[in-house]
This record gives sequence, C-alpha cells and structure tokens, in this order.
Amino acid sequence: MARIGGLAGGMGARAVAQGLRDLGKGRRPSASDLFLTPANALRMTDQLSRMRGAAMKLGQLISMDAGAVLPPELAEVMARLRADADHMPPKQLRAQLDAAWGQGWIHRFDRFETRPIAAASIGQVHRARLKDGRDLAIKVQYPGVAGSIDSDIANLGLLLRMPGVTPAGIDLPVLMAEARTQLRQEADYLQEAEAMRAYARHLGDDPGFMLPRPVEELTTSSVLAMDFIDSQPIEVLADAPQETRDRVGHRLAQLVTKELFLFDHMQTDPNFANFRWHPKSERIVLLDFGATRGFRPEVAPQYLAMLRAGLSGDRDAIAAAAVDIGYFRDRTAPDHQAALLDMMQIAFAPLRQGGVFDVATTQIPQQIADLALDLARSRAAAEMPPPDILFLHRKLGGLYLLLARLHARIDLDLLFDPATLQAMIDRR
Repeated sequence: MARIGGLAGGMGARAVAQGLRDLGKGRRPSASDLFLTPANALRMTDQLSRMRGAAMKLGQLISMDAGAVLPPELAEVMARLRADADHMPPKQLRAQLDAAWGQGWIHRFDRFETRPIAAASIGQVHRARLKDGRDLAIKVQYPGVAGSIDSDIANLGLLLRMPGVTPAGIDLPVLMAEARTQLRQEADYLQEAEAMRAYARHLGDDPGFMLPRPVEELTTSSVLAMDFIDSQPIEVLADAPQETRDRVGHRLAQLVTKELFLFDHMQTDPNFANFRWHPKSERIVLLDFGATRGFRPEVAPQYLAMLRAGLSGDRDAIAAAAVDIGYFRDRTAPDHQAALLDMMQIAFAPLRQGGVFDVATTQIPQQIADLALDLARSRAAAEMPPPDILFLHRKLGGLYLLLARLHARIDLDLLFDPATLQAMIDRR
C-alpha cells in the first residue's frame, strides 16, 4: 500500500507540476498526457518490478499492447516489465526452499545453482541436477506473493483510476476480479503442474512441440520442479531461412486454433520467453502453464460463426456474431458499432483474399490502431467483452507480435478453413 500510494502521489505531483508549466506557456494540458509521461512510466516500471507479484504482473499486462497506443518512448519504458524482475537474495531463496522441502534438501542434489536463470513476476527459475543425473529447472515462488494478491489488486485499482489509464465504460471491478482469479491460479504451482500434464495429453505425439514434465516428488504449491530442456530463445529464428520461419510460424498459429477450437485449454501468457527453440530436434519448446484456462462452451462456435461471416463479407452477419461474443451490444451507440465493424472488416480482408500472408509487412494493425485512437478521442464509452475474451485477445495479440518478430508468412487458407475448425469442435 505504501509503495503504490507513494507511486500514485509521485505521479500526481509530476502531473500537477507539468500542468502548471503548460498553463504558463499558454497551453491547455490534457489529463491523460500529464499522467502517461515517460518519466511517470519509468517511475511506475521501477516500482512494479521491485514489488513483483500481482503488481508486476498487472504492469506486464498493460505493457503487452503498449506499442499500439502509446508513444514509442513510453512503450519502450513499459516494455522493461517483460524483462527480469528483481531476484531473491540467496538467504531468502534458502528460506523458501527450506519451507517447501525441509532443511537438508541440498543433499538431494549434485548441483543447485543459486543464481537464477530467469526471474519474472511470480517466481524465479534455477537450474539443478539431482544425484541420479537428471537436469531440472526449479521455479521458486517469491515469498508473500500468494498472500498479497488480494491487497495488491485492490491497491492497484488506485493506479487504474488515474486519468487516461482506463477508458470510460470499462467494468473495472469485473476486470480486477478476473485478474485476481488468474493470479491465484498462477501462484498455485501444484495447479500449474497439473496444467502441464493436461497440455501434454492434448499435444500427444505432435512432432512440432516439446514441453517439460513436472517432477511430482519435488513440486509443492510454491516450488515447481520440471525437466530442464536445453534450448534457445525463439527470437534466434529471426535470422533463420524463410522456410524455417514460415514453418515455425504456421505451427504457432495452428496451435492457437487448436487451443481454442479443439483443446478448450489455452496458455494465455504470450510472453516471448515462454516459447523456446530446440535446434537439435527443430521443435518449439513450450514453457509456463500457470495462465492456462478454458472458455465458455459457446465461445468456439461463436468465433467460427464470426469467421464464416467475415469470409462472406456480410456486415450484418459480422455484427450479429460480434453481439453474441460481446464486442458490443444492441444498445451501443451506432457510431461506436460502425467503428468496431470497420475494424473487423479490415481484419478480415486478408482472410477473404486467402493465400500466404506476410505478418511483418502488413499495415493492418496500424490501420486498426488508428481507428481505435479516433474512437478513443470521440470520448465514446468503451465496450468491454467478457473477461475470457480479453485473455483470448491477449494471446492473439502476443502471437501476432511473435510472428511479426520472426517475419513469418502464414498460409491463411490452411489455418482458417471453416470445415477443419468445425471438425475440431466436433472432436471435443
């Protein structure tokens, strides 16, 4: 509470000072421009990374799509939250492992590296080797994370209510409740271990992917032990031959269609670090299953109906599907509905054209962002889809950014054939 209160107070003081300077120069300041400055973003990023837990996770969610709506210098500052958090000092790490495994746990290992190989919002990862020679990755949760979720979420509501941060019309209590539920799930490593096993069952013997197996005897609610897979960041493929990038891009995109239409089990955290590359087998390594979730039974059929409407170009059918999903309602202002439908028509244009789609060179995201900014300037109340749709959009947005980073080309006819997707739904 003290950190968030201090952060809000500091941002407010900076905004007032800048506002007075603008008035002195004869300019009428905008509240959102005053609060969402690079200096305030840097202050927010620094504090959230120190707090870790729910605070940092929420900052990561904000930063995922920052580049589409914020100035580049501001988006760059916020993007630092997708990098490493402050890691635990060795004494704190030992205390966490003593509590989970009991004192003397070190004798079970031939080697345990106290310096983490990765550190994120909920916990940090260490490499270790058991006496029997098994190489493991050990994810250790930061102390107090699980117990602080409720208070962190409540206190972060203060930041989200600052001018310009949350659009009018957003149902903030519902959004915060969903974030609370998601964070509780991510903080339960026993649940994540079960999600890993379930995801492995979904993939079966798919030759395009591999994922670690949890080690049951070493996994607790706050420590997750799993196989260590020696791999490289997925971004190394940006310099791979075009054929390789296209093949990997297709696999990643097809996986998302299976998650929605076949598995009903989606890993909704699209952080690039959760996708790795195993050069020896040329397989994609999947990591971090704390944010997996299913959807309401009607969601997959609704999106298939939206796809069919989009392929036909029938604006009325697209509107009906959009209402069913929850993008807007019958009572939504006509100009707001029209703007959203314009965005959807732009997004569907490549699907109607078919063939190979070059993700990195298209101007479609910028065109949609321009329409979204025009809608925001109109001061029309925003429409908030159901929370599970927000998490789906988070995954889709992250997938797009990753495919663009890899400069992958996607065969849209193969990916979005309605008959194939209907067959997936029927096989559930």
